[in-house]
Amino acid sequence: MKNTVSTFKEAKKNGEKLTMLTSYDYSTAKLVDEAGINGILVGDSLGMVCLGYEDTLSVTMEDMIHHTRAVARGAKNALIVGDMPFMSYQTSVYDAVFNAGRLMKEGRAQAVKLEGGAAVCEQIEAIVKAQIPVMGHIGLTPQSVNAFGGFKVQGKSEEAAKKLIGDAKKIESAGAFSIVFECIPAKLAEIITKEVSIPTIGIGAGAGCDGQILVYQDMLGMFSDFKPKFVKQYAKVGETMKDAFKEYIKEVQEGNFPAKEHCFKIDEEVLNKLY
Repeated sequence: MKNTVSTFKEAKKNGEKLTMLTSYDYSTAKLVDEAGINGILVGDSLGMVCLGYEDTLSVTMEDMIHHTRAVARGAKNALIVGDMPFMSYQTSVYDAVFNAGRLMKEGRAQAVKLEGGAAVCEQIEAIVKAQIPVMGHIGLTPQSVNAFGGFKVQGKSEEAAKKLIGDAKKIESAGAFSIVFECIPAKLAEIITKEVSIPTIGIGAGAGCDGQILVYQDMLGMFSDFKPKFVKQYAKVGETMKDAFKEYIKEVQEGNFPAKEHCFKIDEEVLNKLY
């Protein structure tokens, strides 16, 4: 069954947990989709896990369109959400709608995600009016890493917690179909989840959210620069890959690969005519 913004809302109504993972290319998206995931986020996290940047700020619209289009070719049943990169929507409402439209038209996304609370509600409302579904994102918003002074848990004080509650309600009122909560206390995420009627998707926000999302390289142990506290590694694929690479190098150096079964034949009669 095809996942849509409507099925996401229906899942919350029925108390069914939603699952999301990131993907950035065709082959991974195909695998994730075939596993039965509800949604795929083509995150601007690709800047760190694919392009090697120290944060997400350098990711461009062209990067996002390129990767989202690849994911769209591989995933047939998951809802595909494309991240709006830094400065693609903060500058003006016009820029927000225009760039969201590019992610849909050129990237073939089925929804877009943007970071921020009350400050971006005008953009959310305008994008939704343009018939483009929007996923919100509050808490630790990586595009604001410099303003936060680093990657830190958000909403721990009374003032900060109340602001997050207010931001979530304003995002809902602006027309977003769901909200990502990143790195906020589990109890606070649970409270906000009960306060809003749209699905909440947690990453480092506890089990009380309506769904969960992880960066797939993190949960497979493929990204070793750092491991966030909220990540559970379901496999050590990174180690398996390195072992396979080492075995390949060894076999080539020793002359064991390619073996006879990996080679193509030519008739001896043809060979004899070459001399």
